[in-house]
Amino acid sequence: MTKERKREEPMHKTSLIAALLIGSAITTPALADGHLQIVEGDPLELTIQMNHARYPIYEEDWPVEQTARAWTNVHLIDATVGANMRTDENTGRTEALNLMLASGEIPDIVGSSRIRDFVNQYGPQGAFLPLNDLIAEHAPHLQAYLDERPEIAAAIQAADGNMYYIPYLPDGLYGRAYWIRTDWLDTLGLDMPETVEEFETVLRAFRTQDPNGNGIADEVPYFARQWPELIRLVTLWDGRSSGSDTYHDFYVDEGTMRHPYAGEGYRDGISNLARWYEEGLIDAEIFTRGSSSRDFLLSENLGGATHDWFASTSGYNRLSEEIPGFEFRAMAPPASVSGIRMEEHRRIPIKPDGWAISYTNEHPVETIQYFDFWFTEEGRRLANFGVEGLHYEMVDGEPIFTQEFLDQGPVNRSLYQAGAQLQSRGYFQDYAYEIQWSNEFALEGIALYDEGDYLIDQFLGVAFTAEEQDVYDRHWASIRDYMLERQQSWILGNGDIMEDWDDYLAQLDELGLQDVLDVMQSAYDRQYGN
Repeated sequence: MTKERKREEPMHKTSLIAALLIGSAITTPALADGHLQIVEGDPLELTIQMNHARYPIYEEDWPVEQTARAWTNVHLIDATVGANMRTDENTGRTEALNLMLASGEIPDIVGSSRIRDFVNQYGPQGAFLPLNDLIAEHAPHLQAYLDERPEIAAAIQAADGNMYYIPYLPDGLYGRAYWIRTDWLDTLGLDMPETVEEFETVLRAFRTQDPNGNGIADEVPYFARQWPELIRLVTLWDGRSSGSDTYHDFYVDEGTMRHPYAGEGYRDGISNLARWYEEGLIDAEIFTRGSSSRDFLLSENLGGATHDWFASTSGYNRLSEEIPGFEFRAMAPPASVSGIRMEEHRRIPIKPDGWAISYTNEHPVETIQYFDFWFTEEGRRLANFGVEGLHYEMVDGEPIFTQEFLDQGPVNRSLYQAGAQLQSRGYFQDYAYEIQWSNEFALEGIALYDEGDYLIDQFLGVAFTAEEQDVYDRHWASIRDYMLERQQSWILGNGDIMEDWDDYLAQLDELGLQDVLDVMQSAYDRQYGN
């Protein structure tokens, strides 16, 4: 029997793509043997709140959802509150989640970006169900994954030892890399830089020797779409900029929690980056140009080097059709001043995004079974590749995107529009989906980084007790603001970090950095001590 709803059900608007799915030969009814079916008879309806920057509301007509409905006989009904609200990056909580909680009407399932801290705070207070026993008793595929990845199981835990959400779990190792205009290197007779000193020499040559050949000193040697990718360069002086795939994050140094912006390597790195900025080796507009910088500077034949994603950045080699000889290739991380080659960014194996079961849910067993469905072979393929016949075909036992689907535009965007690759759904990503639309330049770069073994371990986050959270909330926002304000000031030439360093550390201490590090350490030891 389905659960009664107190509100009027919305009128469903069937999208064109869903209509095509339902009315064509590729309709996906329940599997012949029904082995994925969770309930018999009438469909089980469960309400869902789903918020993410890319899809601010759950769409019942997504083809992926229509297929999941047919296979499981579980129908999710949209009850999203606060669609289109922004994510608060400082606190890691969304306004939409807070609005939902304040409304007093929590849907059966809550899926959101940056949900981890929210459910780890309100789960122990009773707003969300602990999932440990439900998983052990009713979710064999989820349990098998957690058994194989104990570090993930530890990272999911709240301070009370319970799991309150199933996360989005990225797959693959490599994210960003160093990229450089190899045609400019050839034009100037330069070799690929291998050290920080050689990298600086190359950037200076890009600035002064007119590699684009227009007779104007308009080249921008180093640029970045996200300005923290400039701060990433402190690794070339043995500093750190983050401990995870989140900018400005803490990191773990042999079991000790530290913040990168309080280390001597960071100090030396910022000092040198300020010098590079003054010499014009760094984009003068790096803090203001924004996400369009890569597109503009490369298409105008002005940009020389950056640090950015493999798949998307490699795609700019298409500009060779407009800019004769254009070639943008990945290069190995330059060796630091002490000879260390480090790629600080990598795909983190667990995101703070995902979904949880609210205390209002009257069908927790069926819901955890539904969550488990997305970890079956069929469910994982559906979440990653979409619907067979519509988005991909099986070739030699592997899902291969159709050319028609690939031709529709950016693959990520097309998958989001179909209900696949949703980060507010708890599922295990399959990196094979991305390999299919990575060109030879991306694959070449990945092979280069794979051979060099440059990746470092990542900090997977901690869950605070209420007391620890209070210390963190009381101090961290002002500390972070001060760190970033001084960081940009030093690079722009307002002050000298070497002269200001002792006063800077004293101010961090005054603001409570050590108190924050203490609660971070306490939470880390509790969560990962074993």
